[in-house]
Amino acid sequence: MAEPETKYTTPASLAVDAVLCVAIFVYFLLIFRSHVPATNPKWIYLWAAYGAACMTGVFWLALQMFRVVLRFHRETKK
Repeated sequence: MAEPETKYTTPASLAVDAVLCVAIFVYFLLIFRSHVPATNPKWIYLWAAYGAACMTGVFWLALQMFRVVLRFHRETKK
């Protein structure tokens, strides 16, 4: 018989990822506001949000890669 597959994502890990990604998005949004060459606040927040969304996506990918490497390291240590 085939062994049941173990689930690597849990609702708790998804919630932690979501909270971290929202926090990183807000952090990058606040940083990128000062780098947008515009005078209208609407455009400043729009372009800062575009940049923050891209950087948040990169952060999410890095977080997932970190989780995979950490899980592999823990399993090979046993």
